[in-house]
Amino acid sequence: MFKQETPDLAGQGLAVFEGSERFAEQRAQWREKAAFFHEEDNKYLRFIIPEGKSVLEIGCGIGDTLAALKPSRGVGVDFSPKMIEVARSRHAGLDFIVGDVENPQTLAAIQGPFDYILIVDTLGHIKDVQALIASLHRLCDRKTRLVVAYFSHLWQPLLSGAEALGIRMPSEPSNVLSPADLRAFAELADFEPVKSEARLISPFRLFGLGSALNRFVSHLPLVRSLALRHYLVARSLVMKDDGLKSVSIVVPARNEKGNIEPAVQRIPRFCDDIEIIFVEGNSKDDTYEECLRVQAAYPQYDIKVMKQPGKGKADAVFTAYDVARGDVLMILDADLTMPPEQLPKFWEAIVSGKGEYINGSRLVYPMEDEAMRFLNLMANRTFSILFSWLLNQRYTDTLCGTKVMRRVDYERLKEGRAYFGDFDPFGDFDLIFGAAKMSLKSVDLPVRYAARTYGETQISRFSHGWLLLKMVVFAFFKIKAL
Repeated sequence: MFKQETPDLAGQGLAVFEGSERFAEQRAQWREKAAFFHEEDNKYLRFIIPEGKSVLEIGCGIGDTLAALKPSRGVGVDFSPKMIEVARSRHAGLDFIVGDVENPQTLAAIQGPFDYILIVDTLGHIKDVQALIASLHRLCDRKTRLVVAYFSHLWQPLLSGAEALGIRMPSEPSNVLSPADLRAFAELADFEPVKSEARLISPFRLFGLGSALNRFVSHLPLVRSLALRHYLVARSLVMKDDGLKSVSIVVPARNEKGNIEPAVQRIPRFCDDIEIIFVEGNSKDDTYEECLRVQAAYPQYDIKVMKQPGKGKADAVFTAYDVARGDVLMILDADLTMPPEQLPKFWEAIVSGKGEYINGSRLVYPMEDEAMRFLNLMANRTFSILFSWLLNQRYTDTLCGTKVMRRVDYERLKEGRAYFGDFDPFGDFDLIFGAAKMSLKSVDLPVRYAARTYGETQISRFSHGWLLLKMVVFAFFKIKAL
């Protein structure tokens, strides 16, 4: 284990070090005084960072936050030997290292990659924030997420008052970092912000009112600008490439006999290794038989035909995903209203690393006549605004059938599906919510939406509109009101 001697510090850095050493043995008692705040803070961090992941915490103090995440491998670094001594005594199952994270030797001695790298408030006392963040790339892979938690300096007078009253541990002056500053430092260091959040307007219980304010009020528009806590999730752009070479295109088909052969004919050969999986869903127009005929008629293509075991599009799509062999998974609705000719754009978006979850959007370009009814269009635009706020990433269209992601990310999403449960018969929100919780970089890709040429739409504007409304409420409680 690498251990660094007392760091060579001066000025503010030395004052912070001496304060850490002085208050190390009292740190647990100070945290207990602010127990409600730390409970609320940890609650959101546990939402971002699931249990059982590998986590590196920069500036871990006595290790309580790291321990609360229940990592499979937890490594904490702090420049205060006394803080680390306390951390080791409190959390024997974690690995704690004494070291100055601004000294290259400290991070060089740590073996990565980690699933998550966590920095809670430490950036306030870093001399060169950009350099520190840039030094973290070697501890990342494509899936690693950098999570930064910091406090709003709008609260500085209240925090100083709390110190004066003896209800907050004394601290040295720190860097003034707004959410925009955190994003800018990340970008300068080649980390791309994935999402940001502002939460917590009550650090006190207030006889139960504090929890209600934090759950239901703190993240509302306008109010969130007053929140105490800012969170940023970012990904390394240096480590974004993981060698994608093949694709599985899943085509759920119910009563789409006339679109099966055109789908095969119109899919461009944008990748050397393309698998096409037709999943037939209890059709009444011989769709399954047509799928088998097309499979036999085009032996030069890797076409698979399946019957879905249950009902609903989600069942069809996820049945195919479980047997798909491609590095990338794509959904192409068999009605072909999202023209197959546009699939190469989705491939390029994910292979280039511009996004990890590529979501088709029908609401940017003008549509063909009768491609989407007026009420459906208005509802989609309204819900896109709501979902963008709920998920902290931009979504202009949540119900476009074409969605693209890596197979390895889908497998991780599937492992964590229990958090949301079996709630979505279409699968759109299962994927969207899962990608958001995993902090995948989402990209909206505008497509030209075409009118159907065969069959009839299977979307009901009222029943499915009601479903959308229920999804908003569901997402609010599972993602926002934690």
